[in-house]
Amino acid sequence: MFNRIFRGGRNQGRGGGGQGYGQGMGGGNKPGSGPSGNCVCLKCGYREEHVISERCIDRKCPKCGTQMVRE
Repeated sequence: MFNRIFRGGRNQGRGGGGQGYGQGMGGGNKPGSGPSGNCVCLKCGYREEHVISERCIDRKCPKCGTQMVRE
């Protein structure tokens, strides 16, 4: 009885399984993160400068229409 009242008993987890803290603006330390760099088309090789307010994967290549990626 003592263990049930003061130690939580059954079916009571400890918690603490959250996601942790974010990295804030700038994307952390992933390759290609940060304000500089280029967007590249993997199909035709077209390159253009990365725009800070846009993700490269949301852009289409102006030459062939393929989704671009961050260099």
